[in-house]
Order: sequence, then C-alpha cells, then structure tokens
Amino acid sequence: MDIKALWNKYKDLIPYGIFGVLTTVVNIAVYALCARKLNMSTIPSTVTAWVIAVLFAYVTNRKWVFHSKATGAKAIVTEIVSFFACRLLTGVLDVGIMKLFVDMLHFNDVIIKALSNILVIILNYVASKLVIFRKRS
Repeated sequence: MDIKALWNKYKDLIPYGIFGVLTTVVNIAVYALCARKLNMSTIPSTVTAWVIAVLFAYVTNRKWVFHSKATGAKAIVTEIVSFFACRLLTGVLDVGIMKLFVDMLHFNDVIIKALSNILVIILNYVASKLVIFRKRS
C-alpha cells in the first residue's frame, strides 16, 4: 500500500492523533501557566486548562480532522454544544474511572490513567465522527 492509499484510509485518524497530542500540550501548558505563574489553585487551573484545550480541540477537529461544512450560527452552536457535552461526559468518565480503580480499588494510577485515556480518546473520536461532525445530507 502506498502513502496516498494509507492517507486516504486514515485521513481522519492521522490528524486526530496529531491534534490530540497538541491538545494535550495546550492543556498542560495552560494548567502550568495558571497554577505556576498566575498562582491559581488546582481546580480553577484544571478547569481553565480543560476549557481552553477543548476549544482548541473543537477548532482543529472541525477544520482539519472532520472538515465540518456546518454554516450559520445555529448549526455551529449546535456543533459546539455537542462537542463540549461529549467532552464533558468523557471527562466525567475519566474522573469516575480514576476514582473507582485508583482511590477505591488501589490499582496503579499511571496504568489506569493510560487505559482511561485510551478509552476516552476512542469515545471522543466516535462521538466526533458519528454525532458531532457527521456528514449531513
């Protein structure tokens, strides 16, 4: 299989992975800025970083991953609300998994965090592909 065939086969997954890494960098950088430079406490720093990272993810996913054709305020607001709702749900799922497996069952936190993130990434991709940025006829 040549490069063009591979790109066509994985044209959503490759940029999703690239922008997923960049979203993680944005999240960590904003958290560090808020916590270290602005002296905000952990929860406000985390929430601020999450909001900015999800905004970054929405813009990049909309434009370069799923190539959304939604136009007009109503369609774009619907897309944004759906995107944030799905990300909020998977964020809550991540917290729940960590609470259950790390705090209550005492599994290794790094392993559980990695496994939880894999699940969250898959669910976010499926939600984006099938619900948020689905091709509408």
